[in-house]
Amino acid sequence: MEEEAGIYRLAEDSLRQIFCRLPLREIMICRSVSKFFLQLLSTPSFLQVLSSSHPPLQLLALRNRHHTPSHTSLPLFDPATKSWLHFPLDFLPFHSPLPVASSLGLLYLWAHNNSNSNSKSLICCNPLTRTFRVLPHLGSAWSRHGSVLVDSEDRVMVLTELAALYCHRNTSTWLKFSSNLPSKPRSSLLINDSAFALCDVGSPWRSQWKLFSCTIKSTTTSVVPVWSPLDRHEWGDVFDVLNRPRLVRGGHGNFILMVGGLKSSFALNAPCSTILVLRLDLDNLRWDEAARMPPEMFRAFRESTKFKVFGGAGDMVCFSAKRIGKLALWDRRASEGHEWRWIDNLPENGKGLYRGFVFEGRLNAVP
Repeated sequence: MEEEAGIYRLAEDSLRQIFCRLPLREIMICRSVSKFFLQLLSTPSFLQVLSSSHPPLQLLALRNRHHTPSHTSLPLFDPATKSWLHFPLDFLPFHSPLPVASSLGLLYLWAHNNSNSNSKSLICCNPLTRTFRVLPHLGSAWSRHGSVLVDSEDRVMVLTELAALYCHRNTSTWLKFSSNLPSKPRSSLLINDSAFALCDVGSPWRSQWKLFSCTIKSTTTSVVPVWSPLDRHEWGDVFDVLNRPRLVRGGHGNFILMVGGLKSSFALNAPCSTILVLRLDLDNLRWDEAARMPPEMFRAFRESTKFKVFGGAGDMVCFSAKRIGKLALWDRRASEGHEWRWIDNLPENGKGLYRGFVFEGRLNAVP
C-alpha cells in the first residue's frame, strides 16, 4: 500500500498555520489539489483569518458577449504576475452565462434557465468558492437593455433609458422607478447611496455631456428616487474638453474617474491629443487630473473612432480599441514610471473591442 504523504499526518491547526503564510494565489491552487485540502481551506474560521490577513486579488475580468454552453469560464488578467487566469463557471446550473459586473469578490451575471431557454436570470456568485444565489425574477427585456450596477453594500440596480430597478440583499422584490433622464445613460455607476450617469443633452450635430445623479436611501416605494443634474459653476468646461467621456469607479474611496480623449481645441470634430483621466472627489465635488496616456501609447489609439474603457476598483483602468490586439492599462498603484503598460496575449475576440470590469478575488465573499 502506498504510504500516505507526511503532510496529511499533521494536525489540521498546524496545517492552517502553514497555509496562512502563503499568498492568496497559492492558497487557491492548493484548494484544487485534493478534497482534503479543499475542505481544510474552506472552513469559516480559516476564511475569517484570511480576510483579515490577506488582501483580495485585484484582477481584470473580460466580458465575452458570445458565451456558449461549451465555453463557460471567466478570463481574468492578474497585473501582479502579468498572467491570465480562467475561473470555471460550470458549477452554475444554467447555460450561456454572461458576466456583467462585480463587487467585493462577488460576480454578477446573466444566464439562461435550463427549463426555459428564452428566460434569463440575474445571478450573484463567488467563482472561487463555487457558491451562488439567484436574484429576484426579472423580465427578459431587462437583460437585453439594462445595465447592471452593483456596489459594496450588496445593492443592485438595473438601469435603462426609461426605468430602473433597485434591489437590496435583504429584500426579495425589486423597486421600480422612472429614470426621467434626458437621453440614454452612459457608463452608469452605483456608489453607496447614489447612482451616477452621463447623458448627452446636446444636439444631433454636437454632443454636450452632463453628469446626473440620484440618491437611493430607501427600498420602499414611499421614497421614489429622482435623477437631477450634478454641476458646479467652478467646474467650468470640464465636460467640454473630453471627447466621448466615460465614467469609471475610482478605487475604494468616494471618487469617480472620467475618461475621454483630450480635445486639441473646442472646434467641432477637433482631433484629440491624448486620453485624459480626471478624478472627481464626491466629498468636496472637486475635479483634478489623475493621469494622461503617454504619447507613444496614444499613437495606437489615434486612428480609432471608438474605444472602450473599464476598470475602477484599485484605480486600474483598461483601454480597448479595434485592430490594436492588446489592452492599455493604467494602474495608479504601480511604481512611478510604470503606471502605464500594455496587456498582451488576449483571449480571442472577433471584433477586437473588449469590455470588462475589476474583480476582487475573495474566499470569504458570500453570495
